[in-house]
Amino acid sequence: MAFKLDSVVPWGRTLEEYKLMFRLDDEDMLKTFAGFGDGPACFNYEMTERNGSVISFDPIYQFSKEDIEKRIEEVRVIVMQQMRENMDNYVWENIKSLDELENIRMSAMKKFLSDYEKGKAEGRYVFHELPNRLPYEEDHFDIGLSSHFLLMYTSLGYDFHIAAMSEMLRVCKEIRIFPIVDLDANKTDLINNVIGFFKKDYTVQTVKTDYEFQKGDNKLLIIRK
Repeated sequence: MAFKLDSVVPWGRTLEEYKLMFRLDDEDMLKTFAGFGDGPACFNYEMTERNGSVISFDPIYQFSKEDIEKRIEEVRVIVMQQMRENMDNYVWENIKSLDELENIRMSAMKKFLSDYEKGKAEGRYVFHELPNRLPYEEDHFDIGLSSHFLLMYTSLGYDFHIAAMSEMLRVCKEIRIFPIVDLDANKTDLINNVIGFFKKDYTVQTVKTDYEFQKGDNKLLIIRK
C-alpha cells in the first residue's frame, strides 16, 4: 500500500530534546548518526550546523517541501486541541505551557523546512521506509536513533518491529529507541517480547532519561553489538 502524507502527523523535536531523550553526551555527539523516522525534526539541521554527521530516513522525504509544509499547517491546530484536552497526561516542567510547546514544535519544523531541500541535495534526508534494506554496509553508522515510532506503534506488530530493528542493527553499531511505551504510555507484551528477542544476541539496556513529557515516557532502550 502506498505511503500517504495525509496519514502523517508531523511534529518536530529539537537537538536539545534528542540529547535528553537519547542520553547523548559530548563523546556521542562526535559520532555518525542514522535517524529513523526523524520526520520534520531539526536534529539533522542543528547537528549539521555543528559539523556533526547525520543521515535522516523517513517516508515523508519522498514529498516536496511545499507538501510537507502544508501538512504541518493542516495538523497543527488538531494536535494542539488534542494536547489541550489531555494536559493532565503530560509533565509541564521543561515545557511550561501549551503556547511554549507550540512555539518549540513550530520553530523546530521551520528550521527543518529551511534545510530540507539543501539537505536532500546533500543526501542528509533520505526517503526510506523500514524494514526495507538500506544501501549501506554493516556497521556504517555508529548510532541509530528512533524517536516516538518503534515500540510505540504496537499496531505495526511483532514481525515488523523485529525486522525494522534488525535492519537498523545491521547498519548501526548500536541503536537507541525512545520511549519504550505504547501511545497510552503503557509497557506492553509486544514491547517485552521484542526486547526479549534481542537480548539473545545483543547487549540490551533500559535506561532512565532526564526527558519526560508524557507521563511515564522516561525510559530509553539501548541495544549494542
